[in-house]
Amino acid sequence: MAYTKAGMRAVDKYVKENYERLNIKVPKGRKAAIEAHARGRGESVNGLVNALLRAELGMSAEAWKHGEGDGGNL
Repeated sequence: MAYTKAGMRAVDKYVKENYERLNIKVPKGRKAAIEAHARGRGESVNGLVNALLRAELGMSAEAWKHGEGDGGNL
């Protein structure tokens, strides 16, 4: 799929306006196992982490997606 520079800029702008970044560290040797686990669930590592955090915070998918509430745990 070919992307134009304007299209890439639009995606970058959307991401900057709608998402925040978290960087995590895991013990050496765990990365491959985490990636394999996510693949086994049909998800990316990012999707897996988001699903786990949402569940831990007791938030609905809709509330999580729109940054609403904190599940009473933060």
